[in-house]
Amino acid sequence: MRNESPARRSKHALFRTLTALTMVRTRTDARLVFGVVTVVYLLVYLRAIGDIAPGLGGYSLTVAADPLASLLRPALGPFSFESVARVRLGPVTYLFSLNSVIGLLLAVLVGANLALTYLAWTQPAACGIGESTSGLLASLPAVLSGTACCGPVVLIVLGIQASSVLLTAFQFLLPVSVLLLAGSLVLVGRQIDPQRA
Repeated sequence: MRNESPARRSKHALFRTLTALTMVRTRTDARLVFGVVTVVYLLVYLRAIGDIAPGLGGYSLTVAADPLASLLRPALGPFSFESVARVRLGPVTYLFSLNSVIGLLLAVLVGANLALTYLAWTQPAACGIGESTSGLLASLPAVLSGTACCGPVVLIVLGIQASSVLLTAFQFLLPVSVLLLAGSLVLVGRQIDPQRA
């Protein structure tokens, strides 16, 4: 395989990753890892950006006057959008916006990364991933995506004087983290041998 072209190796790695993702769907333990991680990450993400907040009690649904126009309207910064609907469910208030869709995309990528890491961990021959914690590094880009939304708040809490250049860099962390999560998905997925699972 070392003599193959980079395009052919990439195609092979992508095929192995897609096969590994199919294994996640068919194995109960891997599905459980994927489901739990995805739901927990999405809830933490929405809480971190303020789309899930403590409620004042009661139950109601409020929808914006023009939901389609509001859906794509930027809010506080890049990759942050105005809410389209507010759902009050007793002690919890949820704001639906395009932020929820972005959060779901990130949560699915994080869940898939950790599910594939789990599968690789159950196969110790997969480049020694099962014998060390190196497979867990696949989830580190998720930290970047959390910083993309609340990075300026983290800087304020730490008391760092942030320059405008540093604050401008935060707008690029979300797309970079999505690319890193997708890349780590392929890196971990190509290590999984479908015959051993």
